[in-house]
Amino acid sequence: MLRSRYPALVLKGMAMGAADVVPGVSGGTIAFISGIYEELIDSLKSINLAALRTLITRGPKAGWEAVNGNFLLALFAGIAFSLITLARLITYLLAHYPIQIWAFFFGLIVASIIYIARQLPAWHWRELAAVTIGTAIALAVSMAKPASLPGEWWMALIAGSIAICAMILPGISGSFILLLMGMYSVFLEAIQRLDILLLLSFGAGCVVGLLSFSHLLSWLLKRFHNVTLAFLTGFLIGSLNIIWPWKQTLEFTLDRHGEQIPLVQENLWPATYQQLTGLDAYTGWAVLLALGGCLLVLGLERLAGRETQAI
Repeated sequence: MLRSRYPALVLKGMAMGAADVVPGVSGGTIAFISGIYEELIDSLKSINLAALRTLITRGPKAGWEAVNGNFLLALFAGIAFSLITLARLITYLLAHYPIQIWAFFFGLIVASIIYIARQLPAWHWRELAAVTIGTAIALAVSMAKPASLPGEWWMALIAGSIAICAMILPGISGSFILLLMGMYSVFLEAIQRLDILLLLSFGAGCVVGLLSFSHLLSWLLKRFHNVTLAFLTGFLIGSLNIIWPWKQTLEFTLDRHGEQIPLVQENLWPATYQQLTGLDAYTGWAVLLALGGCLLVLGLERLAGRETQAI
């Protein structure tokens, strides 16, 4: 019975990987709405010295079980498969059908907010304060002006640790944080030039940030569960500013192929978008796809409920 959950975990990992490709959408959001977020955080937190001692004293099988290895393997296999196979497709769809894709994710996030809010037994002043603060932080991040930081190895270390934390937070993507820090083009250039020092520094930062931040999140979820959920719900609400489908690009940056990608954008109403750009706003398609995103969340919620009952 337990084995049957691993194909579903691979699919959820694929959905997380697909979301991470989209600037502004976090794989943590998918983990949250698919019911595996807290298990993911706890599993990452378990990768520590105690797990290493278990590996040494009791053998590989006990060490693997100590870090919930089957869960992490299935999930990250799905993420890796998605990044390898779906990244090009999603990039193509974003380039040619941006309004439709953003509308789908907008509907997904709206339904996710409702879903998470329903997980809280009651809303008191602490939860209301937490959701307000989370919303304000996400809005501030989404409207921040991009910085220009030095492209040195130590900065890549810091950028990696911060970006990976954003990737496991619902609502804010790591790629968007890299854009704000002015490190996105630096990282892409490092890949192109195979700058080993920068890439290793970034990777080390990711490992340190992921393991340390997972400890903090796990502690918060155990000690202040409802307040933390409300805070993360605020992050999702604030992220709607990033995912709004109709945008006017004010500033661009270049990717590793020398092609322009949006850096600073302004949200518009569909009618205003059509007037300013002369392009079709695809309002009907946007509404239908937003509803499709909502239905997907409902399906994931039902799947997560069935898995919980099976376990």
